Amino acid sequence: MMKPKNDSGGRAPRHGEGGPDMDLISQITRIAQVKIPVTDLAASVEWYRRLLGLRLWVEIVEDGVVRGAGLMDPHDRFNLSLRHRSVCASEPDLRGFDVVAFTPQSRAALHRLAEHCDRLRIAHSGVQETPGGALLDVPDPDGTVLRFYDFTQPTGGFTGVEFRDGRHVGFYDTSRLPASRAADGA
Repeated sequence: MMKPKNDSGGRAPRHGEGGPDMDLISQITRIAQVKIPVTDLAASVEWYRRLLGLRLWVEIVEDGVVRGAGLMDPHDRFNLSLRHRSVCASEPDLRGFDVVAFTPQSRAALHRLAEHCDRLRIAHSGVQETPGGALLDVPDPDGTVLRFYDFTQPTGGFTGVEFRDGRHVGFYDTSRLPASRAADGA
């Protein structure tokens, strides 16, 4: 395996290191898709369309069978792709896992989304207050969680958040990951 020209020793390169390629991240304008494995593609497409007002953008047919679908939001900001679990590598089961989190415009929008779920009879966690802001978890038909997070904490620096037994116990300001400490000069 070839070693990169400017090896940073395993730490994240600092601003200005590594030449012009380090500005690559500023040229990325959005996430093209988040792909979610599902067990019933047709039912999941309908569920996601109802919940989020998405439009069917693309279908993927393999050997004559529809195996995937791309759903685009009405403003073309994001695409949620669904893929039948039986044709995914290792048939992933993400039940209970929040694979993606959306940021609503406001806390009021978060409450309106909970009311929307109620009208559609879609199960949800209810708006929950956390140290970082309010959140709403909505499990899809397979139990994969969509999180909606009115994040109110600053994002300009580093914040560690610690939980014990599922409960928040505090914050910390220095990363505990060895590679991250090296990148931060610790």
